[in-house]
Amino acid sequence: MAAHASNTNQNSWPELPLDAWQDTYATLHMWTQIVGKVRLALSPLINHWWQVPLYVNSRGLTTSAIPYGDGIFEVQFDFIDHKLHIQTSWGTSKSLALKPQSVADFYAAFMGALRSLGIEVKIWTMPVEVPNPVRCDLDTQHASYDSEYALRFWRILILCENIFQEFRARFIGKNSPVHFFWGSFDLAVTRFSGRRAPERPGADLITREAYSHEVISAGFWPGSGDVKGAAFYCYAAPEPAGFADQKVKPAEAFYHPQMKEWLLMYDDVRRAASPPQTLLDFLQSTYEAGANLARWDRKELERP
Repeated sequence: MAAHASNTNQNSWPELPLDAWQDTYATLHMWTQIVGKVRLALSPLINHWWQVPLYVNSRGLTTSAIPYGDGIFEVQFDFIDHKLHIQTSWGTSKSLALKPQSVADFYAAFMGALRSLGIEVKIWTMPVEVPNPVRCDLDTQHASYDSEYALRFWRILILCENIFQEFRARFIGKNSPVHFFWGSFDLAVTRFSGRRAPERPGADLITREAYSHEVISAGFWPGSGDVKGAAFYCYAAPEPAGFADQKVKPAEAFYHPQMKEWLLMYDDVRRAASPPQTLLDFLQSTYEAGANLARWDRKELERP
């Protein structure tokens, strides 16, 4: 593990430079996909694929309860002790170390641990939503784990979780949980107008289910491609005309025309006089921009 000056006080917003933890990010992304695919394989379909995400908790990220036979089990990434815990309702458990190791080795160890607990499951081993995917059981390229940056990332997720939950509580219409999608590796919360959305031409099964109804979705993402750092985002689907031209808060927020999302860089929030208020302003103003343009019935959907 590389040595770093710790900046993970529970009351601070840690630095998360993309170039410093890129390899750990890529490896952890694949590990969460493996665990998430187990939840996907064993859980009944819930609208908009809400049976697939992970959730932030007091130790890291968890699957929550996964049904199996006459019981349940849960898988948790523990970013304090840096272990992967598998616990079952039959009183059995197994823990694996989170350490530098290839995706293929993690896959073999995790699936072996499940089998040792009597849990048999097959998953599609090809990663999703990443360029140039390599089957998880064959991936020896991604093998980094810097525990300091894994901890920082989770600490940021906690800070985001708390503010996203406050933002979520303002809405009394249909609203998603605050959940972590392992495909896109982002923490998200989504509001719904209650109206069905026009079907997207050529959309696949996943997209049709995800965007069957009008949504405005916001979240936090570590960044990649031409977004050179962690960022908060907001998008509307379908996007109403004029969304890109609205004035939103804070002044540092900008519309990304290729992604069709409003973005606010994490560092701009971290350095603000009040990071929570700055983030809430972004969430609220981008939502209002989309909801007003799309003529959502805000009086019926929002808490007075």
